[in-house]
Amino acid sequence: MKFTRLGRTGLTVSRICLGCMTYGEPARGSHAWTLDEQASRPLIRQALELGINFFDTANAYSDGSSEEIVGRVLREHARREEIVVATKVHFASRRAPNIGGLSRKAIFFEIDASLQRLGMDYVDLYQIHRWDPETPIEETMEALHDVVKAGKARYIGASSMYAWQFAKAQEVARAHGWTRFVSMQPELSLLYREEEREMLPLCRDQQVGVIPWSPLARGRLARPWGQSTPRLQSDVYGASLFEHAEELDRPVAQALDALADRRGVPHAQLALAWVLQAAGVSAPIVGASQPRHLLDAVAALELELSPAEVAELEAPYRPHPVVGYA
Repeated sequence: MKFTRLGRTGLTVSRICLGCMTYGEPARGSHAWTLDEQASRPLIRQALELGINFFDTANAYSDGSSEEIVGRVLREHARREEIVVATKVHFASRRAPNIGGLSRKAIFFEIDASLQRLGMDYVDLYQIHRWDPETPIEETMEALHDVVKAGKARYIGASSMYAWQFAKAQEVARAHGWTRFVSMQPELSLLYREEEREMLPLCRDQQVGVIPWSPLARGRLARPWGQSTPRLQSDVYGASLFEHAEELDRPVAQALDALADRRGVPHAQLALAWVLQAAGVSAPIVGASQPRHLLDAVAALELELSPAEVAELEAPYRPHPVVGYA
């Protein structure tokens, strides 16, 4: 395993982050394709055995059962001081006043609920899952600062939003002497590169760690173009991200097909190698529902792409509508 520092912090993370949305009770939440605890355990253990020390979940994944499963397995099989556990706050678990969002009340409630489900005293990285237009950013940033000062989180991060929103949040925190975000979790893959325009340059300039989600485009880059799986067929959110852009995406996927055939390596390894070589990327967040998914992810760390191969993969890309911010 290879390791890096997360942004400008001293925090050491593996260059592969295990995305834990895959692990959760199928009957809870909105993802029927998730793996229950019995099926999840071997994969989380395998990740640890491969040297992965970075695990990303969220309070909203499978109605909190992802945090429960991940917390139990990590407590049993890992040293807490060596691993990095990240979770998120924003999405509502039910429709009710003060449930969801990034108000001070919601953040204080949700961090305690997450810690209880994880069975941990603190998380290493507490991330806002999206921007909350209903709450003043000053309220959100002060509340996150207080969570850090209370010892319930070591660092804070953010996920998909406009670059101006991220810059505004950072400036509000700087101006008040509050804790600033150390990481950004944007969508980034060969099929979706819109964050290259503003967010990624901003993060490089400010030395903010980048931990991209969906580096395999919800599995679309893990196999030849057109092949389907039960996960793809039932992934409603994934469909909302990619169905509108199939004609734009086909040439990119075909370029990946051609290079995978020529080099004789799995599609997933090539697609991840491209994300890993992108300037400023700390650790792509990789989901794994089968042991080979983790093996491919780790193998991608050793797969070097030539400048000509990078250009070949990137050339067919065309601008996409911005998605994933809500």
